Amino acid sequence: MERDRLKIPLYLPAQGAAESEATVVEWYVSEGDSFTRGQPLGQIDSAKSVFDFEAPCDGRVVRMLCAAGDTVSYDQPVMEIETSDQRMGQWIPPAAETARTMPMPAPAESQRGASEAGRTVILGVGGYLPSRVVTTSQLVAAFPNLSADYVFQVTGVRQRRWAEEHERPSDMAYQASLQALAKAGLACDDIDALILATTTPDVAMPSTACILQERLGLKNVPAFDLNAACSGWLYAIAVGRSMVLAGMARTVLTVGVDVQSRLLDRSDQITCFLFGDGAGAAVVGAGEHGHRICQVILGSDPRGIDMARRDEPGYFVSNGQSGRDPWIRLNGQSLFRFAAESFAALVSDALTRTGWSAEQTRWVIPHQANARILKAAAKRCGVPFDRFYLNLDRVGNTSSASIPLALVEVESQLKRGDKLILCSVGAGVTTAAVAVEW
Repeated sequence: MERDRLKIPLYLPAQGAAESEATVVEWYVSEGDSFTRGQPLGQIDSAKSVFDFEAPCDGRVVRMLCAAGDTVSYDQPVMEIETSDQRMGQWIPPAAETARTMPMPAPAESQRGASEAGRTVILGVGGYLPSRVVTTSQLVAAFPNLSADYVFQVTGVRQRRWAEEHERPSDMAYQASLQALAKAGLACDDIDALILATTTPDVAMPSTACILQERLGLKNVPAFDLNAACSGWLYAIAVGRSMVLAGMARTVLTVGVDVQSRLLDRSDQITCFLFGDGAGAAVVGAGEHGHRICQVILGSDPRGIDMARRDEPGYFVSNGQSGRDPWIRLNGQSLFRFAAESFAALVSDALTRTGWSAEQTRWVIPHQANARILKAAAKRCGVPFDRFYLNLDRVGNTSSASIPLALVEVESQLKRGDKLILCSVGAGVTTAAVAVEW
């Protein structure tokens, strides 16, 4: 029905936080043309790259508001469209507006009172990467129009680790857990709870946490999975910390693991170069000895619900009889802007809540999403990009495992008292930040 159709303006997606405008190279559509979601509407030249501006929904062009060759700001609409997709009624505004409409949630009472309730610490961290190295040069052979150097400029990834056919998520989680326990100086019997973050469980049930529990020989303790996508491990840290503060556990093993190499459409150049496999773990406990957890910030913004998705569960693709798209899909342009702003807001909020300055921060250790996203976030939040610790070029985006894997790698460089901000943005869109004094 006509009243169910929406008329809305479309804006160009900013390719970096410091950018204010871009140039329309060419329009592929005209007034009156119909289009489908994901269809390129035009070619855009920004300071970062030349890219196709993709339709966020099915619809029809009502009016063109600028011509090929025009330079427009990101808060200026470029066309008016008509669509019956009711989700577009909550379409994300342009970059300038989004920054004003994304307040971080106020700290919960339990977060504000953490210093009074007790001290929680990270006792030890561990990680595991598969031995199989897959280079961007190998993958780019399937795309004659791309080069390995171009992919590195766009993603920041030169190589990644992919699991062998026999490796399951629980296998990798087991190896990371053993390392974390050894560094914490604890035995399996010392663990009071196990939280495992993943989007790629071994099976639908039992949980991968329970499979890992059996593998470790843990006694009768709580063990469960959680899914907050790339923010999952920080969510696990937050839940584990809360269990310690509530007196439910003295030590909690938190694990992040994902095997995404088998979930990539090798013909999709947006996703196939980004992801790697891996596992990371940490033991959270109470006491004076360890790396102090100073602040925890969690959030989730449903405006980004369709930006990163996979319709079929598990860590491998089934026989295709479900009728659902089995692959990981990303809405790259919208996700870029949303993630850059969210990362910047998380870092800024963590600094405000801890009272730390940007100069005092030894490292920001972000989820290893995309180098360009993180560079844009650094410009926006005021922490120099050379203080963002990245291992993305060597391991790719390992989802919930990326932050603990980076922590394991940088650990030898850290000194007592170093101030770290761990932060992540994941599908949902979930957001998380944890401030740690080493």
